[in-house]
Amino acid sequence: MTSVLYDAPGPEARRRHLVFGVISTLVILAVIAFVLWRFIATGQFSAQKWQIFSFPRVQQTLVQATGATLSAFGVAAVGSLVLGLVLAVGRLSERTWLSRPFHWFTELFRAVPVLILMMMLYYGLPPAIGVRWPPYTAVVVALILYNGSVLAEVFRAGVESLPKGQKEAGLAIGLRNSQVMASILLPQAVRAMLPVIISQLVVTLKDTALGFIVTYNEILFQAKFFGSQVQYGTPIVPSAIVAGVLYVGMCLILSGLAKLAERRLRRSQKVSPAPAAEV
Repeated sequence: MTSVLYDAPGPEARRRHLVFGVISTLVILAVIAFVLWRFIATGQFSAQKWQIFSFPRVQQTLVQATGATLSAFGVAAVGSLVLGLVLAVGRLSERTWLSRPFHWFTELFRAVPVLILMMMLYYGLPPAIGVRWPPYTAVVVALILYNGSVLAEVFRAGVESLPKGQKEAGLAIGLRNSQVMASILLPQAVRAMLPVIISQLVVTLKDTALGFIVTYNEILFQAKFFGSQVQYGTPIVPSAIVAGVLYVGMCLILSGLAKLAERRLRRSQKVSPAPAAEV
């Protein structure tokens, strides 16, 4: 099967791949070196541009902004998972009058960019219907609507990838459709699609940075503010580096927790052998 789907490269192909790999690595290193050289030449690593981050008040503000980012992400992640499960179950319903609305709801909010949703919820609703939402609510609701719709497709794909015999076996022993879905299909679908779910949650975490458009006081909003301080040399690049490090750190922590959860799920799948019956 592997020989049909993929031919192992021969000596000439391996040499060619090695040459391409070396050239690509040298090009990437050259680009990185050029960027670092330009940063140094323009004084981006000078003490003046980094001085603003040495003040305790600035550090405290960054910690608060990180907490605001994590707060929005936590609520949006839970809401997205719940909404995704509800939409997936609705779309998988055998009743057309029930599955159609869930289908169009999912397709609508999956197609609208998160940034537009945030702007509509914060800037569009007040003049239209007289509803004034705080920036936090606009950010969280937009993230839930978009990521919940995406996760609905993930859950639906996971359920539909399972053998149909499992559903038929559950119905044969007297379970209702809802019981089959909750007890048999969804647990397996979540376990199978866990890497995709975690990837979407990482996207949710990074999308909280769009909240600066609606004046939500998160990491990017503060980085933009610090980067505009003329008295410290307008440290735009240092502010972007600090914000990037914070986002990368949070994403790595989330990925680590996801790997830990995945390992535990795999351990739970291993069934210990039953003890031999005594004669």
